[in-house]
Amino acid sequence: MRSRSLLASLFFGLLVPAVVPAAQSNVVVVLNSRDATVSLLDQQTYKEISTFPIGKEPHHLMATPDNKSLIVANAIGDELVFLDPKSGQIQRRIKDIADPYQIGFSPDQKWFISNSLRLDRVDFYKFDGQDLKLVNRVPLAKLPSHMAFDAASTTVFITQQGSDQVSAIDLATQKVKWTIPVGKLPAGIVMTPDDKYLLVGIMGKDYVEVIDWRTQKTVKRIKAGVGTHNFRALGDKRHVFVSNRTSNEINILDQQTLEMVGSIPVPGGPDCMEVSEDGKTLWATLRWIKKVAVVDIPSRKVIKLIPVGRSPHGVFFANRAGNI
Repeated sequence: MRSRSLLASLFFGLLVPAVVPAAQSNVVVVLNSRDATVSLLDQQTYKEISTFPIGKEPHHLMATPDNKSLIVANAIGDELVFLDPKSGQIQRRIKDIADPYQIGFSPDQKWFISNSLRLDRVDFYKFDGQDLKLVNRVPLAKLPSHMAFDAASTTVFITQQGSDQVSAIDLATQKVKWTIPVGKLPAGIVMTPDDKYLLVGIMGKDYVEVIDWRTQKTVKRIKAGVGTHNFRALGDKRHVFVSNRTSNEINILDQQTLEMVGSIPVPGGPDCMEVSEDGKTLWATLRWIKKVAVVDIPSRKVIKLIPVGRSPHGVFFANRAGNI
């Protein structure tokens, strides 16, 4: 393991831009999946602004390509709720979207994908900026969970927690191109910035599985914490945070060397994460203790635990670091 001084130098001298404009303060949106509510937090004071009902089992969320809306996926509620990404206020709802557990836009913005965890399928929609049009439904083995895309928007890659697999689906034809076995309970999945490897969080074990998606082979297993779950890029096109729900830690993974370069103790089952625009703070939902952690990235210490609702999952704020 590298020395702490070397890592500090790496973060300050290489990763974070020398000059970062002052970030506008925005609300932090937190999804409380078991309470069917959204908590809005003040990003500067760490205080709760409000909590309001949103719909049954909100798990994941993401901004629209134009950044004018934040989409909340209510899995059991079978709907998408659009929020103002800066204020958190509800803009509108789209009903009859069956079991939207995890959602994503292809990089070319031609496809909106919804993973239906409990229905064992992936739904493909066209999105014109306002309305969604269902194009196809692709059945998968069991419990399709998270997704990632290649840079050219040819393929979406889906983890399947119930069958310990990753599948690649052709976006143009909506046909499964291949399915390969991975470790137990695969969850989060991201593409490395060079578009070479898929990184898969193996929630049933303690590692990140590295897949060469062109050859469909596992090339490495990177030791992480127990309950390896999800990813969030630092925004420097090199490092990514890895949450570990069971061992209560967040790792820092170098995507060029495919090695872990640090670890941050975070209590309570860290899950989804968000990174501030200046690269200085990491926010993480804590699934088991009804809180959100704020981590100071340079010191790698939790500086605040903020009470929210039961089983907090997705987290977002508008002045965020880039996602690669």
